Amino acid sequence: MMFEAFALKDGIGSEIRTDVESLLTAEVAAKVRRLLVERGVVVFKGLQLTDAQQVALARLMGSVRQEGENGIYKITLDKSANDRRDYLKGSFLWHIDGTHDEVPVFASLLTGITLSTTGGQTEFANSYGAYEALPQEMKAKIERLKVVHSVEVSMRRADIEPTEANLAFWRKFPDKTHNLVWTHKSGRKSLVIGCHASHIEGMDRDEGQKLLQDLLDWTTQPRFVYRHEWTPGDLLIWDNTGVLHRVEPYPLDCGRMMHRTTLLGEEAFA
Repeated sequence: MMFEAFALKDGIGSEIRTDVESLLTAEVAAKVRRLLVERGVVVFKGLQLTDAQQVALARLMGSVRQEGENGIYKITLDKSANDRRDYLKGSFLWHIDGTHDEVPVFASLLTGITLSTTGGQTEFANSYGAYEALPQEMKAKIERLKVVHSVEVSMRRADIEPTEANLAFWRKFPDKTHNLVWTHKSGRKSLVIGCHASHIEGMDRDEGQKLLQDLLDWTTQPRFVYRHEWTPGDLLIWDNTGVLHRVEPYPLDCGRMMHRTTLLGEEAFA
């Protein structure tokens, strides 16, 4: 049974080297999950999993969200394959998936199928590590703050046209309020921030937005970020509960296609 892991950066990310047969065993999948929680992102270069194998791995790691076709959701700006093309442009900004829910998704598995010749790199920022490195004065300042998260705000920040249809879709998701500092069941703490963070409750809007931007700038500085240069067949898995992510912009007509499988959340924002 083959399994090797190598740190990609001190603060985030590990590359795992294994074969598909080993990966699709309960023993190795459990190792992957433990490393994912510890390192935030795990990378399998050129693994070339089939859709069925990707979903099988996901089921060994948690509960699969039913989306797309048999657990595979196509991430693409090609309208013939995804009718929510505009919505996906929001992924160009730093975000956490599911802040409009009480329980965000735990993790996502993403395989590169067709790549863009320019742009399309994916970046991940370790929110656990960023919080831990904050000065004590800042930790004390933000410990009890609550942030309102808005799908509409995130879409407007992504410069997506607020058409009548888009506004109706965005407003299907009510604003949600979460603690700025998420204290997890494990005892670890992370920052719940991103393009969807509209404002801080009870704070002057300008002051609150400056604080949120300062925290986002802190979290996304290079020491906390892993940037992935895709090659066909790469598989990435990231812990959505402690990692922010974004994709670098790419041409809308390039045909870039990624296949995603999502693991249901296991812990509510708290």
